[in-house]
Amino acid sequence: MPKHNKPREGSLQFWPRKRIRKFLPSVNWKAIKSDSKMLGFIAYKVGMGSVLVKDTSPDSMTKDKKIVIPVSVLELPPVKIFSVRFYKNNLVNQEVLVAEDKELKRIVKLGKKGNIDSAKDYDDIRIIIYSLAKNTGIKKTPNIAEIALSGTLDEKLKFAKEKIGKEIFASEILKIGIIDIRGLTKGKGLQGPVKRFGVKLKQHKSEKGRRRPGSLGPWHPAHTLFRSAMAGQLGFFTRIQYNSRLIKIGKANQIEKKEGWKKYGNIKTEYAIISGSVPGPAKRELLLTSSLRPSKSQEKKKYEFIKLIRK
Repeated sequence: MPKHNKPREGSLQFWPRKRIRKFLPSVNWKAIKSDSKMLGFIAYKVGMGSVLVKDTSPDSMTKDKKIVIPVSVLELPPVKIFSVRFYKNNLVNQEVLVAEDKELKRIVKLGKKGNIDSAKDYDDIRIIIYSLAKNTGIKKTPNIAEIALSGTLDEKLKFAKEKIGKEIFASEILKIGIIDIRGLTKGKGLQGPVKRFGVKLKQHKSEKGRRRPGSLGPWHPAHTLFRSAMAGQLGFFTRIQYNSRLIKIGKANQIEKKEGWKKYGNIKTEYAIISGSVPGPAKRELLLTSSLRPSKSQEKKKYEFIKLIRK
């Protein structure tokens, strides 16, 4: 057996390791290119299950065969436009409030309503949307997120004007294919270096504890470096899951369950089935976006949905 040695198990890519301040993370919309009218949508995690699909991927070992794959089920309540933002030189030059929902007054401070003028004097147009969480069975407070639009400035302005005061459904925006999922991992609180960084346990006769590193650093400099594996917060971190495959989008009556989904309840609006797992526990808010960098291997995978066999 080779000697077990992994001194740099803890990735320095994620720093600082502390609880995030907001549930829906920010997105670098400039890097995402897509043909969809809206480049993002708000979703809520329901749970995991298994589906029976027909593998239609070319050059696959199970081509044209029925296989069972693990999936995550998300609920996608409709969203509405809260405000329209006009950008100039990468800064918000003007924001026009268009929301008419009285319930928003309890959550956010509403500004003055205005008219949407021409977009010639601006560089970009984005919209602030809020989810109609009251249509689901989990909560009433909506989530708010900034979403970019695709197309020219005139096309973006036209889309924003058409959707003011109207419900925007996920089936109108999302397409079967590859998407990115942004969310928060499960919060695990204060954890030691073994669970947090994967430090190997020392032998049972070691002094000053088994579940800790052998040394926190040299004598000089007389300072503990941040690279040393120490106890701290684990979980409730922002994470991006790239290139997840969206298998199906449907309505609630197609996936009803008498006893409800564990720790969630019944789905009352639209739902999506995504291959694999997604970050966070049940009822966690997620932001679905168009793929930033679709991989060839994921694009080749194609599944024909048959039925959900385990919930």
